[in-house]
Amino acid sequence: MGNQQMKKMMNGAIILSVAAFIAKILSAVYRVPFQNMVGNSGFYVYQQIYPIYGIAMTIALSGFPIFLSKLVAETSTVEERKSLLKKSFILLSTLSGLFFLGIYFSAELMANWMGDANLEPIIQTVSWLFLLIPFLAVSRGYFQGTFRMLPTAISQVGEQFVRVAVILIAAYVYTRSQWDEYQMGTIAMSSSWIAGLVACIILGAALFKQRSYLSERSTEVGSIPETVHYASVAKRFATEGVTMCLLSALLILMQLIDSFTLYNGLVENGLSSFEAKNLKGIYDRGQPLVQLGMVVATAFSASWIPLLSQSFAQQNRKTFIRTGKSLMRITATFAMAATTGIIVLMPYLNLVLFGDTDGSLVLSVYSISIFLTSLIGAYNAIFQSQNKHQVALIGLLIGLGIKIGLNEWLVEQFGTLGSSGATIIGLLVILMIMWWDLPKEIKESLTEKSFGWKLLFSCGVMAIIVWFEMKWFGNSALIEENRLAAFGYTVLGGVTGIGVFLWLMIKLSVLTIREWLSLPFGKKMLRK
Repeated sequence: MGNQQMKKMMNGAIILSVAAFIAKILSAVYRVPFQNMVGNSGFYVYQQIYPIYGIAMTIALSGFPIFLSKLVAETSTVEERKSLLKKSFILLSTLSGLFFLGIYFSAELMANWMGDANLEPIIQTVSWLFLLIPFLAVSRGYFQGTFRMLPTAISQVGEQFVRVAVILIAAYVYTRSQWDEYQMGTIAMSSSWIAGLVACIILGAALFKQRSYLSERSTEVGSIPETVHYASVAKRFATEGVTMCLLSALLILMQLIDSFTLYNGLVENGLSSFEAKNLKGIYDRGQPLVQLGMVVATAFSASWIPLLSQSFAQQNRKTFIRTGKSLMRITATFAMAATTGIIVLMPYLNLVLFGDTDGSLVLSVYSISIFLTSLIGAYNAIFQSQNKHQVALIGLLIGLGIKIGLNEWLVEQFGTLGSSGATIIGLLVILMIMWWDLPKEIKESLTEKSFGWKLLFSCGVMAIIVWFEMKWFGNSALIEENRLAAFGYTVLGGVTGIGVFLWLMIKLSVLTIREWLSLPFGKKMLRK
């Protein structure tokens, strides 16, 4: 790969990373005012159906577009590329149409399985988004496969802005009208297809600008290679594409299992419908916290993935192993720091964001998924660069099976805390299965040169100092009654924790010089 193409790829990775960062911040932050306006019961209604939306968006935004970008990059002529995109669109249209019909006409059944028949119209509302998936996924895959990341980035951010606006407007009207939670949830979930249409318009405009290139014909004469025949494309869709989508939607799939089992389990254990909805709403507070934590954990390592794929394709094992090790260490470092910080500050974060400290222990346990899911994502990036899919898919299916199997029993024993525990156990099993098949050198990346012990020590010292600082300066009675005071202590603890952690990272040489220099502002921090 030439220097110019490599530079273009890295710039594209940065553009997508920034767009993903903005979109994830929007997706996590809007839940705070939304929950404050609609309460735990309203939040429960929205979050029960959110995983269905999340699966659709994973297919349309990250799963199939990434997969298609690989297929597009493999094509050698314009005609081959156009044939691939056409077949991909037809296959995705068939799949999405089946999803739409299945969800729309089984909405009543799904709502009853969730234990709440009033959820039926909300499920039907979100099902319309599936009809937009073929255009969204194929156009994004085309742009990313030709190293034009800007259209995907703009559509992603624009889509999130519109969705958040519709959701918050629905919540505001709910507070000023006679709507019930289910009417509010139906309007809020209509944001999914409204925002999807906006993304289609943005991508359509970008494709219109490319019309001269898309309409040109190749001067090369010959038949279309077997690699873009229906059978070949469909086979790769069913293996590589599905694996990418499922792993991208890992936490969403865990949440979907909770949608069908947690509320039902709480009611079966003797809680009233109101109490179960309230507890499920509190439990769902963990999702924006985990999203925010994972933004911090994954944003810095995103730019390493193109280099990983390039080094493997060029059979440069030395560079591949070195890059894989760095990816693992950077991901583990920031994921562990984010997890530790959120757990230590949980009571204050809970009060600042949601108005009370209910469920802080449950949310702390759930926050461990930040670390586990971030490492699973890093492992998957290594597997994808090697075109290995089977182990990741097997690990995912086993982990989800464990979550399903444990959820009922643990919820019966421990309530929502049990559901958090089942999620962590399922993720841990997936992580262990994927770790088993990693190259030996990358397996050792978290233990060599005492990296793991240094990281644990840094996070432990950070946690102890912040905990003592909160106990020393914090007035628990004041904090429990005053969100502004809790916000001040949260900021104080966060600044102290970040400062202590970064200082220890540099003093203990947790990361190498090369890894520091790969991070934004890493060079400046090393100088200081």
